[in-house]
Amino acid sequence: MNKQISDILYKEMTRKEFLATLGVGVGTVLGFGSIIRLLTGQQQNTSRLPVANGYGSGAYGGHRI
Repeated sequence: MNKQISDILYKEMTRKEFLATLGVGVGTVLGFGSIIRLLTGQQQNTSRLPVANGYGSGAYGGHRI
């Protein structure tokens, strides 16, 4: 794997080839985390509502559950 990375780093390429290689690398890194999350079954908790602080957040200010 080290040789493969060295080959990519020292390969002469045009700007278009460089940007394509960079795009594939970034996509791989970002996609790798999503695949790991999918395989482990971990979900992001997006159902959490923000907790109100200040007036209206206490028992006498109309706190709702």
